[in-house]
Amino acid sequence: MPLLKSSRETSPASPKVVAWAILSLAIGGFGIGTTEFAMMGLLPNVAEGVGVSVPTAGHVISAYALGVVVGAPLLVAVSAKMARKTLALSLMALFTVGNLLSVFAHDYSTLMVTRFIAGLPHGAFFGVAAVLAASMVAPTKRGRAISMVMMGLSIANVLGVPLATFVGQQFGWRWLFVLVGAIGVITMICMSIFIPAQKAQAGASLRKELSALRRGQVWITLLIGVVGFGGFFAVYTYVANTMTDVAGFAPSFLPVIVGLYGVGMVVGNYVGGRIADWSVMGSIYLVMGFIATMLVLYAATVHIQWMALLMIFVIGASGAMLIPSLQTRLLDVSPGAPTLASSLNHSALNTANALGAFVGGLVITWGWGFTAPALVGAVLAVLGLGIALLSGLLDKRSK
Repeated sequence: MPLLKSSRETSPASPKVVAWAILSLAIGGFGIGTTEFAMMGLLPNVAEGVGVSVPTAGHVISAYALGVVVGAPLLVAVSAKMARKTLALSLMALFTVGNLLSVFAHDYSTLMVTRFIAGLPHGAFFGVAAVLAASMVAPTKRGRAISMVMMGLSIANVLGVPLATFVGQQFGWRWLFVLVGAIGVITMICMSIFIPAQKAQAGASLRKELSALRRGQVWITLLIGVVGFGGFFAVYTYVANTMTDVAGFAPSFLPVIVGLYGVGMVVGNYVGGRIADWSVMGSIYLVMGFIATMLVLYAATVHIQWMALLMIFVIGASGAMLIPSLQTRLLDVSPGAPTLASSLNHSALNTANALGAFVGGLVITWGWGFTAPALVGAVLAVLGLGIALLSGLLDKRSK
């Protein structure tokens, strides 16, 4: 198989070579998505297994998210001089080890530590994977390449999470981590074979990577994700209660609803990559406005069952459409230090997860009902659009 060298300075690889390389990265995303989201469905089993209450077991999920937020900038910064293929393999190795260690965690404290370890490479892996994918294609196809890497995360919600949940319920929750560990090993084998050998980036250094943090547009783009994507998570966090208490679905129907949401993410991710290649900032404006509109429509129509099903698909799609554009934008505004900036996108999205869940829970506590998080989410999306417009205006003034 012909090998692609480490930058666009060399002749491009064949589409077949690129496709296999991107598929290898997407398999890693599939494993990461599976371990991140399947834990929610197995939380009662985990709580019983380590002898704590379900709310206390929920902190295990928070430990993973904290690992994502901390690990993304830390691991990329300290490995700045490492070749990107080597870095991607190292991150997947750490992810695999963290999950396999979770198999042997027989008490709550140990499980907290192992989940934190497993979360550390999450954002950094997606960051370096996005840079690798973008470097293997023409500039006009970066959005599509990044979306294909992220497709693994989307497909995990449709296939990986239900499979892992079933396996965990039937054979014990520890088998979730065995399954994910196996996916990690497969990912490393595929990346070793299919991702072209690379040299370390010339002039790469910790200082150069950290230079991305001095660029205002990097922070503004991250803020778009934190605020704008917070609305997406405000709805997703409380989807079970909304669908049962407001739409009137039986709890047994929830797997279908969550699966429909996952299918929407797959479709949205695909479309998002295409419109990002059309216009990065234009797609951010378009998608943020679309998210705000759809969240309002969701709040107004979720009591009608067929509309609830349609809107849960649309909301899943609209949120996923935003990710390729944000990832591509971070590459654009961080020349010379794209890996760190790209990795920080996943720290931002996990922060958005926490923000959306917190604000959504707040309005429910105030007695505004389970449709209120969608309206709060619409406000957050509008704020995210405003931040994006400010970013675009600053671009024009700097030219």
